[in-house]
Amino acid sequence: MAKTIISAALTGAVSPKAKNPHIPTTPKEIAEDAIRCWKAGAAIVHLHMRDDEFKGTMDKARFAETVKIIRNESDVVINLTSSGEINVPHERRMEHIADLKPEIGTFDAGSINVLPDGIFDNTCSFLTKLGNLMNENNVKAEVEIMDLGMIAASEYYLSKGVLKAPIHYQFVLGFFSGAPATPENMAFLKGKLPAGSTWSAFGIGNAHMPILYSAIAMGGHVRVGLEDNLFYGPGVLATNLSLTERAVRVIKEYGNEVATSADARALLGLRGA
Repeated sequence: MAKTIISAALTGAVSPKAKNPHIPTTPKEIAEDAIRCWKAGAAIVHLHMRDDEFKGTMDKARFAETVKIIRNESDVVINLTSSGEINVPHERRMEHIADLKPEIGTFDAGSINVLPDGIFDNTCSFLTKLGNLMNENNVKAEVEIMDLGMIAASEYYLSKGVLKAPIHYQFVLGFFSGAPATPENMAFLKGKLPAGSTWSAFGIGNAHMPILYSAIAMGGHVRVGLEDNLFYGPGVLATNLSLTERAVRVIKEYGNEVATSADARALLGLRGA
């Protein structure tokens, strides 16, 4: 049977706790949710941090506290964001990579507008520094794709040695200034990937379910969690655990096997393999 990786994106930088109180925000809460989702079937956990006002932060100490708890109690693959806070120096977005050495880190392949009037800033110089730092520390880049041009950009960084083949892609679909979250768009993007690539996908908000089912059918991996989707169904608040457990059931019903963390390391070529 094919093995499908579940990545649980637990917190995010902007999902408002006021709209879903289940969003974990302290290092302890985030770590506990990570361990619960790993036990349920998530092979990877994708981590953001929040400050005391529940805003996204790249505070290295909070990352370190969370990672320590998770590593002491599980063998889940840890994926740390490089994009958890806007309008901060680029160095602040990278300093935790060399110190904590996650197996995966995010590499957002281009800049994009954010609401209400900001820019998600990923300049060529920043991405070059970030990719080189990941290579130096044997951290796999997860290349985030919000639109077609970002695939072309990733091939440029691959040609310069900033990224290493085979690339692992994460399709971020439904962002307001990116590609709409439709199965047709996902299939189009999948067809543009370099040979040998691996990929995962998710749809933001109510696009979660169509992308979840379509990604599995197209041979991709999936991401779930409160970073991307606050509701389990109409009027029903989700938890990270409930979204993970549903993904497990869907994968099994399709006839695939839920990948373990060891499987994910082998499939993605991570150093822990």
